[in-house]
Amino acid sequence: MKIELAIVEDNEFLVKSITEKLSLFPDKFKIVFVGRNGQEIVDYLVSNQKKPDVILMDIEMPVMEGIRATEIISEKYPEIKIIMLTVFDDEEKIFNAIKAGASGYLLKDEPVERILENIEIVLLGGAPMSATIAAKTLQLLKRSEKSSTTEKNNTYNLSKREIEILELLKQGYDYNRAAEQLFISPFTVRKHIENIYRKLQVNNKMQAVQKAIQNKIIK
Repeated sequence: MKIELAIVEDNEFLVKSITEKLSLFPDKFKIVFVGRNGQEIVDYLVSNQKKPDVILMDIEMPVMEGIRATEIISEKYPEIKIIMLTVFDDEEKIFNAIKAGASGYLLKDEPVERILENIEIVLLGGAPMSATIAAKTLQLLKRSEKSSTTEKNNTYNLSKREIEILELLKQGYDYNRAAEQLFISPFTVRKHIENIYRKLQVNNKMQAVQKAIQNKIIK
């Protein structure tokens, strides 16, 4: 029996890449739906009696982001397995995705072959995760209840990764150097900085660093 998949992703290049790889295994996989945001997959499930076995879900999308969509789908259709497929590896996103009901969490830079392998793993009851995500999940489980001074003063809900990037910005790091320091891509750094600007309600790096220092988020 074919595994029926839904892909929820606003990056056309990634959708095309996964689709082309799946076409090499016509007896194994079948894509039944491709959506550009969380609202589209929720609407699809409501209006179609036949449900996909697995959903590959991006996180940051317009209209409705992936974690919210995962929360809705997991509550209404618990039999559907959801694998988050994203550029974000910070603890806040991981925690919220798992709490919302995600069965797996993979980074987009994983080889497509590994993504396909993990689709099968999740249907066997596994919880596939990229290596860096698995390590961070263990850190979350081991973390004590003690809050650091930084966390106590972090009223803007910045993630640990976002605070790390703010520290690097304070030291004069650009996107590429910050990416090398944190072992992530410049694109991921850029996404985190966009989130920092939005949360702090600022427009540039200098304003972000100044506001973070004023609020004792960084020293």
